[in-house]
Amino acid sequence: MTLAYWCVLIGAFLPILWTGVAKFSGPGFNNRKPRDFQERLEGFRRRAHWAHLNSFEAFPPFAAAVIIAHQLQVTQGRLDLLAGLWIGFRVLYGICYLADQATLRSLAWLAAVACWVSLFVLAS
Repeated sequence: MTLAYWCVLIGAFLPILWTGVAKFSGPGFNNRKPRDFQERLEGFRRRAHWAHLNSFEAFPPFAAAVIIAHQLQVTQGRLDLLAGLWIGFRVLYGICYLADQATLRSLAWLAAVACWVSLFVLAS
């Protein structure tokens, strides 16, 4: 399996990372009513939940771009580099969200979007 495909697998697990921070970094998690629990979160735990939700939104275009770039035989080195950068920027995005650094978070988000857009451009 290529590095880019491993990045797709890692990207699929990023939402779980951020929800883990939200749920298990403090008291009160109730698995019987997780949505009620999430609605009452505050501070960095609430922002971790928001990073969790955004990770679900960010994943489909990235996964599609990697798969399409593979099918259309984009140079493997470029594909791996952009996929790896996407993972790095998405982790940075989550960290910035937790730290309440909105501008840096937005820049990390934009850089991650540029990665999957670049994959589509390279595949065209």
